[in-house]
Amino acid sequence: MKRLWLLFPIILFAREDFISHYEYGEMLYANPRGISCSHCHGESGEGKIIVKYKEDNNETKILRGSDIRGKNIDNMIKSLNSYHKVMPRYYLTNKEVKAIFDYLQDKNGVE
Repeated sequence: MKRLWLLFPIILFAREDFISHYEYGEMLYANPRGISCSHCHGESGEGKIIVKYKEDNNETKILRGSDIRGKNIDNMIKSLNSYHKVMPRYYLTNKEVKAIFDYLQDKNGVE
């Protein structure tokens, strides 16, 4: 019985998360609030073409998602908490934005 009491502090303070921080960021990037970030920003945040269209003068226009790999965490938080002409507002917490930021940093091999 005394041996069990020795294990009690370990059991009490042990944490086992359901998913890792990386998986949490990956999940949020894939589907933060219904529309995946990758639809516009690409699989790794590199940005991609969303749509090409022609203006009245037959000039081809391109709407492109921005490359977000070079953003720092403060830029990302500010950007996600601002209104944009095209990007929906996701109302993510700073913790959620940090998870996405860390996921992209890890995925792109940035230290």
